Parts: sequence; C-alpha cells; structure tokens
Amino acid sequence: MGRIRKTPQRTCVGCRTVKPKNELVRIVRTPDGEVEVDPTGKKSGRGAYICPGPTCLDKAMKGRVLSSALQVNVTEEVLARLRHRLEEQS
Repeated sequence: MGRIRKTPQRTCVGCRTVKPKNELVRIVRTPDGEVEVDPTGKKSGRGAYICPGPTCLDKAMKGRVLSSALQVNVTEEVLARLRHRLEEQS
C-alpha cells in the first residue's frame, strides 16, 4: 500500500496565510546578495514565500517584512524588478 505524500505548506510573508508551497512564489536572496524571483523553488539562498498577486508584495514591503525575512535591505529598484517578474508569471 502506497504512502500518501504531504504537500509542503508555506506562509505568505505579505498576508500571513498558509498555502501549499506550489501556490506561492519563492523570492530568494542568493549567496551573492541579489534578490530575485525563484520560479523553480530550488535556488540556493535564503527564501521567502509570497502570493503571486502584487497586493501581498506591497503588504510585505510596507511592513518591511520581506527585508526582515531575507535579512537584506530590499531597495525600490529591486522591488520594481520583483513586481515586474510577478506580473510576468501571473
């Protein structure tokens, strides 16, 4: 008899809802210190998960939660690039 695999659960840093990992987008701080969207979810570095919509990204930036989760200062330039990449994936 086969085992039922659990779907990993992650929390969105913007709206704080728990969802399956495959429904969220991973944002990663690479070992080089760059912040980027990780579509595969497998890049090395410190990651944070966020809902694909721009509203959660805005919430995460307003409370500086994304900067805290990634342990790096997320600038406006990086934020614009992240927003653009999230819109491409939607």
